[in-house]
Amino acid sequence: MLTGIQIAVIGGDARQLEVVKKLTELDAKLWLIGFEQLDHAFSGAVKEKIEDVDFSEIDGIILPVPGTNTEGKVETIFSGENVYLTEEILASTPAHCTVYSGISNKYLDSITTNTNRKLVQLFERDDVAIYNSIPTVEGTIMMAIQHTDFTIHGSKVSVLGLGRVGMSVARTFHALGAKVTVGARKSEHLARITEMGLEPFHLDDLSESIKDTDICINTIPYQIVTAAVIAKMPAHTLIIDLASKPGGTDFRYAEKRGIKALLAPGLPGIVAPKTAGKILANVLSQLLQEDLKQRKGKTI
Repeated sequence: MLTGIQIAVIGGDARQLEVVKKLTELDAKLWLIGFEQLDHAFSGAVKEKIEDVDFSEIDGIILPVPGTNTEGKVETIFSGENVYLTEEILASTPAHCTVYSGISNKYLDSITTNTNRKLVQLFERDDVAIYNSIPTVEGTIMMAIQHTDFTIHGSKVSVLGLGRVGMSVARTFHALGAKVTVGARKSEHLARITEMGLEPFHLDDLSESIKDTDICINTIPYQIVTAAVIAKMPAHTLIIDLASKPGGTDFRYAEKRGIKALLAPGLPGIVAPKTAGKILANVLSQLLQEDLKQRKGKTI
């Protein structure tokens, strides 16, 4: 249980509603900031403006998956007002206050470092990333069906990267009957691709390997699908970029060539917000309970 814990949930989308539901069930007291347009009410959760919250009593701050932007603004789809997390707000919290976010950036890293507050990036955790790969793959399949005039079965699909998402994408498209090739750099990844019954290629050979692909799915968060690579693709190729913004594709050149290229980060929150929210809620409740036990142990 989280009895006695006070948490500020700042902004977010439908995924945060599952987090709020789970934490209130565990008896935590929640302050919902940026939720004034939300009709639903939760027992144990109070909607409040950020300036009216006493952060000196806040044990944890939960941000949306994207965290903040580079100016500290927090995405709030349930609010008509802008909400900012500042260094001054963090400095006013207790020393044990932990900030939970999906990912981070230089701004969030800076204010947590300057105030000596712990920052937990949920998407750095293997369990969260692996669970999230499931709705990500389903969303990718949906996009592939919507934006092509041929079946996945029998098509050539090139997956770039064999990380936690890349592995799930490659395995699922293979199961649907696609001819899947997977690009990687590490020798152990190339070996794993072969073990999975798929065709590996080194990313140094991407331009050559991509010349007859029907669907290119990128999971690598830096520009790898360059103009030189896109120039070798067939005109009908569909690019689905799953990497975090700004993606790993030269979208300007893709448009110039007439190749459809879609940037699709955050698919779990779009195609399955309830499931994606439950994944975050379960991990957050576990982390908060562990943090509470540690604090209680230090006070005994």
